[in-house]
Amino acid sequence: MKLTLQLAAVYNLIWGAWVVLFPNHFFELVGMEPLNHPMVWQGMGMVIGVYGLGYWWASYNPLKHWPIVAVGFLGKIFGPIGFLFNYLQDIVPFEFIYTLVTNDFIWWIPFFLILKKVHTDYKWQLR
Repeated sequence: MKLTLQLAAVYNLIWGAWVVLFPNHFFELVGMEPLNHPMVWQGMGMVIGVYGLGYWWASYNPLKHWPIVAVGFLGKIFGPIGFLFNYLQDIVPFEFIYTLVTNDFIWWIPFFLILKKVHTDYKWQLR
């Protein structure tokens, strides 16, 4: 659990910094048009970076700080749902799915397993 959250923290801090410092780079890599307002994308990078800090702090006691893991897990579920909703309306191109692989999909099982242990051992109590 500790290692999972520390890896998630490092990843989120790196990804967040990349998006803040180079907001058009992802779009260039996948051949998408750059955003008209890159500061919106940079804001997303800042939020993701803050998640990274939360994951790092939660890694010291994942069962105690499970709400941070739960919020992250919800984001990793709702992000892809938002993508699908927008993709089906032709609002966002398919290439945007590349961000979901490393930002969301790879974390589903590890975060789920942490929360499963919270359910089994703590019954969702805040201690």
